[in-house]
Amino acid sequence: MIRLRVDPKHVTAAVLMPAISALRSGGVVAFPTETFYGLAVDPRLTFAVTKLFELKRRPADQPIPLIAASMQQVIEHVGTITPLAKRLAVRAWPGPLTLIIPASAELSADIHLSTGRVAVRVPDDSIARGLALEAGHAITSTSANLSGETPASTADSVAAAFGEDIDVLIDAGPTPGGLPSTIVDATGSHPVLVRAGAIPWDRVLEFLD
Repeated sequence: MIRLRVDPKHVTAAVLMPAISALRSGGVVAFPTETFYGLAVDPRLTFAVTKLFELKRRPADQPIPLIAASMQQVIEHVGTITPLAKRLAVRAWPGPLTLIIPASAELSADIHLSTGRVAVRVPDDSIARGLALEAGHAITSTSANLSGETPASTADSVAAAFGEDIDVLIDAGPTPGGLPSTIVDATGSHPVLVRAGAIPWDRVLEFLD
């Protein structure tokens, strides 16, 4: 495992290159977000997605969410931004609001369990966005812990959980922790709360006013 110590104020392509190289070869990268540490693989590579499920011991009936560098990257590589999703994204991104939208055929079907719908957000974290930007596509963002266990807010916790089973660990110090992202189904004409989280539901509804 390569451990990269990265200053969130100085995120460059050169600094992230070991992580980008790992993603391109189907490897697993642990990285910080504005809530907890996450695990990234290329969501277009089915064998990498399979590896992620096995590494986390994630139940096969739980889809994996993604993060992207920008709304434009979501449009180009993740799926269809519905009118409802656009209204919410304009107000909430970057930030801890995950939107479920129709999925692009570019993604491995194992990401969304062949449902045709994928969960994605643009995070309020320079390293997480930089990783997706330099990769040139969205990346997975499932929490960096074994399924059912406490999400990791430090790089040491990630290392203790996975050790050499991950390829690169981006260490930017402790993350804020708190609640995970709020998940909203935005595939229809009205928002549906899927998981309560960092953004309260009444705040989500205010975004539509």
